[in-house]
Amino acid sequence: MTNLQNVAGGCHCGQVRFDVKMDLTQPMIACNCSICGKTGGMLGFVPASQFNLHAGRERLTDYQFGKKNIHHLFCSTCGVRPFGQGKGPDGQEMYAINVRCLDNVDVSTLKVVPFDGKSL
Repeated sequence: MTNLQNVAGGCHCGQVRFDVKMDLTQPMIACNCSICGKTGGMLGFVPASQFNLHAGRERLTDYQFGKKNIHHLFCSTCGVRPFGQGKGPDGQEMYAINVRCLDNVDVSTLKVVPFDGKSL
């Protein structure tokens, strides 16, 4: 059973705005890979059908590294990474939402599990 809810979010300067349908009762990922470890992202994953970018597409800069499977998107004005985009293990388009960028969500109340991205 999922508890999907509509949540709005965005970057620090407000140029990038989106909404997403997420189940915030599910565990979020705290990854230790080279980029997440340095930027402090806390991620929840959703299919593309549950994500809607409202503003700021032109402000997003795409950073890729390694195998270049994930689009690490950040606001070119404030530098915040509100979400990333890529394909899930099943090949479907997915979004990795930085739950720290969601409006009115207290991340201290979320379940968080570590993920060893360094080993990939």
